[in-house]
Amino acid sequence: MSHWAIWYLVVTGLSWLAFPISYRLLPALKDRGYAVSRALGLLLWGFLFWLLASLGILRNEPTGLLFAAALMGGLTLWALLGVHPQEMFAWLRAQRRMILVVEVLFLLAFALWALVRAANPEAVGTEKPMELAFINAILKSPTFPPHDPWLSGYAISYYYFGYVLVAMLAMISGTPGAIAFNLGVSLVFALSAIGAYGLLYNLLNASVPVARQTNEGDLAPQRHILSPLLAPFFLLIVSNLEGFLHSLHTRGLFWTADETGALSSAFWKWLDIKDLNQPPALPLSWQPTRFWWWWRASRVLQDYDLANNAREIIDEFPFFSYLLGDLHPHVLAMPFAMLAMTIALNFLLGGSRSPQPWPRLRLSRGSEFAPLRLSPAAALLAAVALGGMAFLNIWDFPLFLTLAASAYALSFVLQGEKSILQATADFLWFGLFVGLAGVLLYLPFYLSFSSQAGGVLPNLIYPTRGAHLWVMFGTLLPPILAYLVYFSRSLTDRQWLARGLGLAGGFMLLLWLLSLTLGALILLIPEARAPFLGSLAAQDSAQLFSNALIRRFLSPGGWITLLVLLAFCLGLLTAFDRRNSSAQEASPPFRARTFAVLLILMGTLLVVGPEFFYLRDLFGWRMNTIFKFYFTAWQVWSIAASYGAVILVMELRGSLRALFSLGITALLAAGLVYPVFGLWSKTNGFAPGQWTLDSSAYLARQSPDEMKAIQFLQAAPPGVLAEAVDYQGGDYREYGRMATFSGHPAVLGWIGHQNQWRGENSGKAMGSRQDDIERLYCTRNWQEARLILDQYSIRYVVVGTLERATYNANDDACPNGLVETKFIRNLPPVFSSGTVVIYEYTGLNDE
Repeated sequence: MSHWAIWYLVVTGLSWLAFPISYRLLPALKDRGYAVSRALGLLLWGFLFWLLASLGILRNEPTGLLFAAALMGGLTLWALLGVHPQEMFAWLRAQRRMILVVEVLFLLAFALWALVRAANPEAVGTEKPMELAFINAILKSPTFPPHDPWLSGYAISYYYFGYVLVAMLAMISGTPGAIAFNLGVSLVFALSAIGAYGLLYNLLNASVPVARQTNEGDLAPQRHILSPLLAPFFLLIVSNLEGFLHSLHTRGLFWTADETGALSSAFWKWLDIKDLNQPPALPLSWQPTRFWWWWRASRVLQDYDLANNAREIIDEFPFFSYLLGDLHPHVLAMPFAMLAMTIALNFLLGGSRSPQPWPRLRLSRGSEFAPLRLSPAAALLAAVALGGMAFLNIWDFPLFLTLAASAYALSFVLQGEKSILQATADFLWFGLFVGLAGVLLYLPFYLSFSSQAGGVLPNLIYPTRGAHLWVMFGTLLPPILAYLVYFSRSLTDRQWLARGLGLAGGFMLLLWLLSLTLGALILLIPEARAPFLGSLAAQDSAQLFSNALIRRFLSPGGWITLLVLLAFCLGLLTAFDRRNSSAQEASPPFRARTFAVLLILMGTLLVVGPEFFYLRDLFGWRMNTIFKFYFTAWQVWSIAASYGAVILVMELRGSLRALFSLGITALLAAGLVYPVFGLWSKTNGFAPGQWTLDSSAYLARQSPDEMKAIQFLQAAPPGVLAEAVDYQGGDYREYGRMATFSGHPAVLGWIGHQNQWRGENSGKAMGSRQDDIERLYCTRNWQEARLILDQYSIRYVVVGTLERATYNANDDACPNGLVETKFIRNLPPVFSSGTVVIYEYTGLNDE
């Protein structure tokens, strides 16, 4: 409880350091960035500390953290010098109800999810050990970049900024890494909640009709205080429809029994979601009871290669990710995605404009060109926030940079200053300057980063079925489509839909043709032809391309849905032109409604992309691309869906309003089945017991000797660990546990993850480590063992139950089993408890 309270106070203090900065640089927003000030404060503090530590100016220690906080205080002072104190205090008084809601929401969300994590705190299974290993490794690294916990001698090769932020809070508050893990999950949940609230608050208050606004600007009475709570509800709680369907399946609906009692169902067979296409278990009930049934909601989509082999697809959504409890980059980036969208909204509303364009580029004949009409401070803020998205979750950087650039360019169109064609140059210049600055500011990260991504592959045979797309996004698409229809009624341009259909159809046809062309080009490369055909289980190119056509038209639901969304968005956004501009289009309400359309377009592009292309990685199909793109699409679509729902409930009249309200209520009820049942299952019904935020507490119960060894290592001087490596090369097991919980680097941990993190460089980096560690444990020859200890600068040799089980006499490469006598004779045991012994090698030990 004390650690939770300290984190709450530290993060709240950061918000008050950051708020004057957001107040000055986000002037077009009703809340002046207050709701995202915590995320902004954490980002700026983390950026300053990480950059200075990476440059060798600061060390990774509490004094360094305090120095970075002092620098941030200097930025706060700069921001305060640019505003009138009386103006800010008047704003705070006028916005006190909004501030109260933000504070209460953050407190309750942080406390609620800490309780959920306390009911199932274990950092075991899935990606949790990796994430905890990163946090502990950062806490143990005296300098940056932090060492890789599972590959000694190397730095982390991953987008690890989110783990730096969690480790900073752990270090400044004295929180152990095992507790910081669960506090980090809870904090990100709460920061995302208030960030989403602030976005919808600003959108709704900008949407107040001009006739109802006053000349008081920010001091005008607040109209929307509680309705913006729908945004965090849609973002974090509302889930896909798999949970609702799972409940119907468990109850036995749509199944019929034949004369033998065998169950069959045309509906569930047609739906074809794994596990749901199998008969339900008895006894029938409304609540799913199958072990880990809640996992299935993250595997709704299903692809099949040409041999009809199933290809697993990951389609996580926020509530699933928080229920699972993984502190993965896509989760860590969520509060900062809210910040990025908030900055983009400020641009679209006309905020942060500079009276003098910059930078001034001297052209021939003495002429000058200044491409950006944005204040330098606001551009720098955008570069830090958007550039940070790459370091947090690299997939998000292009999207949010595109969103911000689009919002900036559209602001000129809506103001009537430029046509869409002319504003394209503003889009490109913004992307160039802010994107380049974002890369340069985080350059140390890029210099030490390598990836498994190896280019782009065409998606020829895996179109997403409409049924699966609607199960995945069925709680968001109806309010989005209803809003688009409603908004289109306000346009005077009657050609918008035809133009939108033409643009959308042409765009998707172009993507399909490019996909087919890329596939043909790959087949022309002799060394690529066989692997490419083999990955799709295609016998030859004729079979491949014929199925590419047949499958696309046999599964039209997905691409038709996306075509309609694209047509609406492109038709609406291209309806605004300088020649047809009006006071309505320049008004904040119209700009806010346009921003919602822009969010829908960004989410649609994310879902459209994997229909035609996916990133080439170790998995070999579009599993990871869908995972990353769909998760971000949920974030932007949830904001648009919540906005559309509130607008329609407010502005529809009569039977239309009643019908829409009834429909959205039923939809939300279906979307809440998964959270209610999933939370109950995952926490074992919140059964009373030893609730704790310590993610290592399970290990203390199951393997007390191992836990004592870890506690010894946590307090021990820095050093490289030798511990068992999974000889099968598998991940997601107990291997690497000493490095994970202690923070000391192991010679080698999870091999599969090293392959993912380092891509083509992984083989060179790992070398013969797996075999060398096996020889270290199995050889009888002390000199051979000593050479291995010296080669990897090993200080601690762990001999525990896992090592004895891994290196046993049944292993052909280790016929003698683990030979501990060489360690006993030559190394001092610095720790011993039960079956676990840790030997220390200093390089001075002799026979």
